[in-house]
Amino acid sequence: MRRRTFDALMVMAGLVAAAVLVVAGGLLVYAHSFVHTQVTDQLTAQQIFFPPAGSDALSSDKIGPYLNQYAGQQLTTGAQAEAYANHFIGVHLNEIAGGQTYAQLSAKAQANPTDTALAGQVGAMFKGETLRGLLLNAYAFDTMASVALWAGIASLLAAGLMLVLSILGFVHLRRTPADAEVMLGARSPAPVEP
Repeated sequence: MRRRTFDALMVMAGLVAAAVLVVAGGLLVYAHSFVHTQVTDQLTAQQIFFPPAGSDALSSDKIGPYLNQYAGQQLTTGAQAEAYANHFIGVHLNEIAGGQTYAQLSAKAQANPTDTALAGQVGAMFKGETLRGLLLNAYAFDTMASVALWAGIASLLAAGLMLVLSILGFVHLRRTPADAEVMLGARSPAPVEP
């Protein structure tokens, strides 16, 4: 095969790879923007605020160390949603149920349908676990948006590298003599024994 033909094929493959990486990078950056905006808009619409600094709600050693940094702020990000879900709602749910899950309390309530106090605990746990789960989903989606952003940036950087390599390949193609050959898979001749 002629060396110039081989170089031309490699340049074209590099340009195609660069184009694919640009499209993938653009889509990943768009995915980040879309998901992050949706998470922020939905969390903002819920009007959830962290307790103010110095309040009794932040005094617990199970809550304060995790939420003091957000004191008084509106919950608008995935990281805030995770902190609020696990270190505010989760702590209060644990206090309501004494460490039992919604499923455990519900099973007890079904076995004792006349216990109104237990039924109240089941209702509070259901509402709390639902809100906690929704907030943790927001956190998960915001984390996926961040991963998409970094993957998009990496893809765009790789596209740039492929473009540079393709340009260098094109320069090499122009300098290669027209009669140069590429010996793909050719073996060197066996040594001649005396």
